Amino acid sequence: MKGKTIKVPFAIPECGDDEINEVADVIRSGWLTTASRCVQFEKDFAEFVGAKHALAVNSATAALHLGLEALGVKAGDKVLVPTFTFTATAEVVRYLRADPVFVDCDRESFCVTREQIEKAVEGEREKLEGESRRLKAIIPVHFGGHPCDMDSILEFAKENGLKVMEDAAHALPAYCRSSKVKAQSSKQGIKRQERRMIGSIGDVTCFSFYANKTMTTGEGGMLCTDDDEIANRVKVMRLHGINRDVWDRFSTGASWEYDVVAPGFKYNMPDINAALGIHQLKKVELFREKRERIAKIYYEELGEIPGLILPRLHCDMKDHSWYIFVVLIDRGRTKSGIGRDEFIAEMTKRNIGTSVHYKPLHRMTYYKGRYGLKPEMFLNAEWVFEKCVSISMFSAMTDEQLEYMVDNIKDILD
Repeated sequence: MKGKTIKVPFAIPECGDDEINEVADVIRSGWLTTASRCVQFEKDFAEFVGAKHALAVNSATAALHLGLEALGVKAGDKVLVPTFTFTATAEVVRYLRADPVFVDCDRESFCVTREQIEKAVEGEREKLEGESRRLKAIIPVHFGGHPCDMDSILEFAKENGLKVMEDAAHALPAYCRSSKVKAQSSKQGIKRQERRMIGSIGDVTCFSFYANKTMTTGEGGMLCTDDDEIANRVKVMRLHGINRDVWDRFSTGASWEYDVVAPGFKYNMPDINAALGIHQLKKVELFREKRERIAKIYYEELGEIPGLILPRLHCDMKDHSWYIFVVLIDRGRTKSGIGRDEFIAEMTKRNIGTSVHYKPLHRMTYYKGRYGLKPEMFLNAEWVFEKCVSISMFSAMTDEQLEYMVDNIKDILD
C-alpha cells in the first residue's frame, strides 16, 4: 500500500440502524431519562453476564464509587489499587476519604497478581504496625480485557477478610477459567465449569460503556453483583438516596410519595443511553470476535519485528475482550533506533491514531505528593510505561485500514 495515505483512527464505535431507531423511539416517547429502556437493558445485561443483579449508571466511575460505598469502605480505610490503571480506579477511593494502596503490575499481562498484592500489603505493614488491618478491599483491573488470575486473588481476599470489586471497564465480554470459581448456567451456554464470564466473580463487578469501549452507550456503566444487600444499597444511592425509582413515581396512577433514606448521588442512566446499550449488547460477542481477528493478524504480521514486544497472554485468546492492544517499543532493539514517543510521532504523520494506556498513578502529581510514591517502588509498571503504546483496535476496522496499519508499523520499525 505504498504511496497511499488513509486515515486509521485509534477507535470508533460500531452502531447501526437498530441503535438509531431505538434512540429515535425514546425521543418520540417524550420520556428521555431513566425508564423502561433502562430496566430492559439491566435485565438483558444481568442475563448476559450471569449476575443476579445489574444496575445501570451514568459511568463506570459511578459504578466503582457506588460499589465501594455499598461494600462499607469508609474514611480512613485502605483499598488495594493497581498503579497501572486509569485514575478513576483510585479516585473513587478518595471520594470516600479512604486511601489507595498502590500495587505494581505484571510485565506480561499488565494486570495485578497475588504476588504483587502481597508485596504491597507487606509494604504497608513495614510502614506502620497495624496499618494493614485497615485494608478493606481489592480492586483488580482486567487490563485491556485480559482477565486477572481471579483464583489467587479471591483466595488472598478470603485469607485476609477483604472484599473484591472487579474493575471490568475493559473486560466485556471476557472470561475467567477457574478450578475454584463455580460457573452458573446462562443463555450464553457456558458448557465447562472452569469458564465463566466476568460479571459476578467478585463481590461487585463494574463495567464501562464509554464511547471507545467494546460496546458503548456514549457514556454509561453497569454494576453487577449477586448480593441482594449491595444491590439494594446501590439502587437507592444512585439517585439521591430516594427509596423509589423516578419512573415508578411518575407513572400514571402511581403515588407521589417518596422518602430520602441516605445522602445519595446523581448517577442514573438515561433511557437514551440505555436504548443504545440494548442493541450494542446483542452484538458485543460479534464485536469481540472481530477484535480477536485483528489481534491474531497483529501477532502473525508483527511478531518478528526487532524491538517490538507484543503482549503475552496468560489466557486463551477467546477469553480476552481485546479492548486495547498494547505493544512495547524497546528502543535498544529496534533497527531504526526509535523509542515509543518517536514511534507515536511517526504514526501521527501517517494519519494513524495511537494512545498510551496508562501513565501510572504513582507518577501523577496528586498521588505522588500525597502518598510519597517513587518510581523505584513500582519497577514493573515503570518498565512497561517507558515502552508502551496502544495501537488501533476497533471492531469497525476495515481490511484496508488494517493492512495500512501493519505496513506502516513495519516501515517505521523494520
